[in-house]
Amino acid sequence: KVMQIQKHVQAYRPIAKHAHDIIHDREKKLKGKKMRDDKEKVMEILFSLFEKHQFYNIKDLAEETRQPMNYLKQILNEVCNYNVRPPNRNMWELKPEFRHYKAEKETKKAAESDSDSD
Repeated sequence: KVMQIQKHVQAYRPIAKHAHDIIHDREKKLKGKKMRDDKEKVMEILFSLFEKHQFYNIKDLAEETRQPMNYLKQILNEVCNYNVRPPNRNMWELKPEFRHYKAEKETKKAAESDSDSD
């Protein structure tokens, strides 16, 4: 059966920009674009991050350093090892020659003070 429509049917247009999209765009503009910083500066940031935790995901490092992903990977390949096996799969870790943690420095100072007292 065909029905005849007596009055106008209200049609709603879809919303192109939702409220959460607008808020996200504002926050993104405030942060600005990711620019390549000096390599030494990025390495200092990485070393300070690796003092807090031993393993990091690439997304976390990119967010903390605010560097482009490709540039960050170039630097990470020089100073870090990428773990492909569990338990730390897909995580970056400092190479042994770059691991100079604060605890080691304190033990070295204590060893030096013991040798001075002889």
